[in-house]
Amino acid sequence: RLRQPFDTNSDTRTQNEEDYKSGPERNHQCYLALYHKYFVIPIVFHIFAALLVVRTDMVILNIETSTGVCSAAATEDATVLCSRMSNGGNHAHDLPLFIEDILSCLREQNKTLDAVAVSAGPGSYTGLRIGTATAKGLCYGLGIPLVAIDTLQVLCASFVKGMPQQTSERPQLLCPMIDARRMEVYTALYDTDLVQQSEVKAEVIGEDSFAAVAPGSRLVFFGNGAEKCKGVIRREDTVFVDGIVPDARYMGELAEHKLKAGEKADVAYFTPFYLKEFQATVSHKAEDVLKNDNINQKTTIS
Repeated sequence: RLRQPFDTNSDTRTQNEEDYKSGPERNHQCYLALYHKYFVIPIVFHIFAALLVVRTDMVILNIETSTGVCSAAATEDATVLCSRMSNGGNHAHDLPLFIEDILSCLREQNKTLDAVAVSAGPGSYTGLRIGTATAKGLCYGLGIPLVAIDTLQVLCASFVKGMPQQTSERPQLLCPMIDARRMEVYTALYDTDLVQQSEVKAEVIGEDSFAAVAPGSRLVFFGNGAEKCKGVIRREDTVFVDGIVPDARYMGELAEHKLKAGEKADVAYFTPFYLKEFQATVSHKAEDVLKNDNINQKTTIS
């Protein structure tokens, strides 16, 4: 209508003037609508999508060094991406090599770490310190959270997820055992859902051990401390399972659950759960050296 200059109708001229005045306002509103539709909304959508990906598919490096077995594994959504394990080796030597291999494997898959989970004890004093120091160093350097998992719970997860389970009419209680030297073990009771049923303690095993625990339930013993208890415990309805070790491959689901619940360890001040004070011992080789030194000193004096 703006292109009708010879229109002599006054009503038409008035309408043309109003349309001309409102034209810039309409253009501004159109620009705003296009801006929100094609710029703001897609950016917000991608931000929320990225946040959801981080929350649901976390890549976690799991470290387990509490016993003579050293293991490390990268998991995503409780699925093992790559893992390494050694039995009876030198943890301080093996663990860095395992982690280097795992990080290289993650780079090939274009994945980065979101957190580190470490087996927190109880267990070997030296092994726990090696695992904890390594995990804390990675978390500090990469700026990612640290998660601490109870070692006995990791041992139960290795039993439940790593062994074919047999159905039983009677309820079962899991009793993981970690060797604490002599006839002492670190132990606690768990149900088959990995929920802790008793406090963690260092217990000296005798004939009457566990005699009054959960009558009517079957106790399943496993771990490197269970072997020496086979001929000692007289309780009925007990089962001993060999070959179960705490394995980093089964830590992923436990670590993700803690991360989503906000249960993160303090990278600066976290210490392992030793349960017992460290007791230094002298090896047989060191004893021989000390004896030879004493003999040499006596010979020199005389």
